[in-house]
Amino acid sequence: MHILCTNDDGYLASGLRVLSTAARPLGRITIVAPDREQSATSHSLTLHHPLRARKAGETFVVDGTPTDCVILALNALVDERPTFCLSGVNHGANMGEDVLYSGTVAAAMEATVLGVPAIALSYAGRDIEAIEGWETPLSGLLETLVRPFPAATLLNVNLPPIPPSEVRGIRVTTLGQRRYSDSLTRSRDPMGREYFWIGGGRRKWSGGDDSDFRAIDEGFISVTPLHLDLTNHDLLEEIRGWELTL
Repeated sequence: MHILCTNDDGYLASGLRVLSTAARPLGRITIVAPDREQSATSHSLTLHHPLRARKAGETFVVDGTPTDCVILALNALVDERPTFCLSGVNHGANMGEDVLYSGTVAAAMEATVLGVPAIALSYAGRDIEAIEGWETPLSGLLETLVRPFPAATLLNVNLPPIPPSEVRGIRVTTLGQRRYSDSLTRSRDPMGREYFWIGGGRRKWSGGDDSDFRAIDEGFISVTPLHLDLTNHDLLEEIRGWELTL
């Protein structure tokens, strides 16, 4: 098996190192990752300037987004098409609406779009050094998750911010809902010019008992199947009955 590993925290990130090491028992590993942090870049592509790739040891380093990395890997950098793509381990959770902003999830989505099964993995804690302790248990988890997937489907995995020995199990979950308040700062720089800063604030979660954030809060690993089809199929017939006109 040929495994492509990528991320959005950059090629030097500890999460990527842990992921690629944990995946080595599965087969050949190729790493293609951004040259810097690309968090919250979502599914963005680099269209208005050329991309460059270089080798740093055995890693391909790309001066673009996680999506760029997957496209270059599959179409230019790798001599053997990967059979699977792993993205992460992200430094921070990717739950609920976070999946819409996450470069980690976007890389897995792009692989899925291009016909390569993929899993996005994130660590839901702030102590990044704690990711190192997940190498061995993550290797076992990957052995159970890396398998053929239905078309246009990927998995979003979140690891709880506790020692692996304290994990209570694995739950298959739905996406919760996350709302931020006071996440926009409005101020002035030393020259008196107004600026805005997005980030921080208070976070509030909601969702059912099978939500991803509930699993994490209760000490479980969360595994959420995601689908590329965003169509709300339940509303199709209702909207068709609206007699839409110009």
